[in-house]
Amino acid sequence: MAQAGSQTTGLGWLGIVKLGLVQSAIGAVAALTTSTLNRVTIVEAGMPAMLPAALVAWHYVVQLSRPHWGHGSDQGQRRTPFIIGGMSALALGAILATDSVTMLHGSPVVGMLLGLLAYSMIGAGMGAAGTSLLALLATRVAPERRPAAASITWVMMILGIVLSASITGALLTPFSAQRLAMIASGVAGIAFLLTLLAVWRVEDGPEITAPAQPDAPKAAFNDVLRDIWSDPVARNFTVFVFVSMLAYSAQELILEPFAGLVFAMTPGQSAQLSGLQHGGVLLGMVTVGVLGARFGDRRSQWMRLWTVGGCLGSAVALAGLGAATAFKPVWPLAPTVFGLGFANGVFAVSAIGSMMGLAGGGRSPSAGARMGVWGAAQAGAFAIGGFLGAAGSDALRKVLHDPASAFLGVFAVEALIFLASAALAAGISKTPSPSTNTGQLTLGGAGQ
Repeated sequence: MAQAGSQTTGLGWLGIVKLGLVQSAIGAVAALTTSTLNRVTIVEAGMPAMLPAALVAWHYVVQLSRPHWGHGSDQGQRRTPFIIGGMSALALGAILATDSVTMLHGSPVVGMLLGLLAYSMIGAGMGAAGTSLLALLATRVAPERRPAAASITWVMMILGIVLSASITGALLTPFSAQRLAMIASGVAGIAFLLTLLAVWRVEDGPEITAPAQPDAPKAAFNDVLRDIWSDPVARNFTVFVFVSMLAYSAQELILEPFAGLVFAMTPGQSAQLSGLQHGGVLLGMVTVGVLGARFGDRRSQWMRLWTVGGCLGSAVALAGLGAATAFKPVWPLAPTVFGLGFANGVFAVSAIGSMMGLAGGGRSPSAGARMGVWGAAQAGAFAIGGFLGAAGSDALRKVLHDPASAFLGVFAVEALIFLASAALAAGISKTPSPSTNTGQLTLGGAGQ
């Protein structure tokens, strides 16, 4: 799909947007299973909040299998079967998860067991489809387009989340179990069809990176994993992904409780504040995409600077939220939250763009396995970070008997973690890689 009359090879902008539809589909199903079903389980089914929280955490744990899915897609000649297979598991898992919620009131044990199976399928499906998609982008998108490709696909994922949540919310009024089942089936079916459309003929063109030869011996998973872990750049980037995503996920579940307990905001006001943060995230992502398309991989140090700057900006914004607890009447809370979202968006998309650049390195064709390792680090961080952020604020409130002081402590810890992430990101490009393929590889993916 190289563009005629251009020196750029690989997927064109239309092809990148097409693959972004897969992210939209994943986001749409994720919104249904981690948001809508979460509320229905607690409110309509009358179950404790611990149950859906445990199931969501479990689906992140299952995603620790991402390296295996990525390695499997490396061994074949095509990655689209893994994307389609993953989406089919994800879609079916979403339908089963909906069925499990409707069964909780009458048969709670059966409902919980079915929910465990469903969220296992959801985690495996996200792992297989998401990892293979990122590996496909890493090997089919030209280096100078990777920052913009990361921005496009992640914005489309958020768009899928927003559309799914909005449409589902509108159609669920008035609520009934039958209506919920029909909506879930519709979301899952549309997501699967979008995926089929997105990957149709996408692998007909040549890869940017050298693909595995058909007659080459199949590499064992453990050997590939050792190869990745022996590369200092890949290993340090894995640590960076885990640490940064730990801080990123820890803030997700406490912003609205912070607004309500410290600033006495109503649920509607705190929801608007959360929306402001997500608006900042989108703007940060778009900014990286636009500037990335302008400067491209020819100035790959920009990618490292964006990553470091996004982490530093997130730390500063979190420090600002901590300061807001002491200067509540005059502190500009809304701009601080928007700034936090913007910095989060800059760091997140630049990190994904960096993954695409680094995935082609190594002593074996292992783009999928590398994406899987970093995806597993992210999933593990999300499973731990969300719980620790909420549990930490609860524990500090009980000890300090003051919500403001408790949130100040949590925000301070998160800011320190982001500072550590910035230091890790700044040092990755200075780490020499023994790989024969990486050459002058930096965080931004130069040397491809």
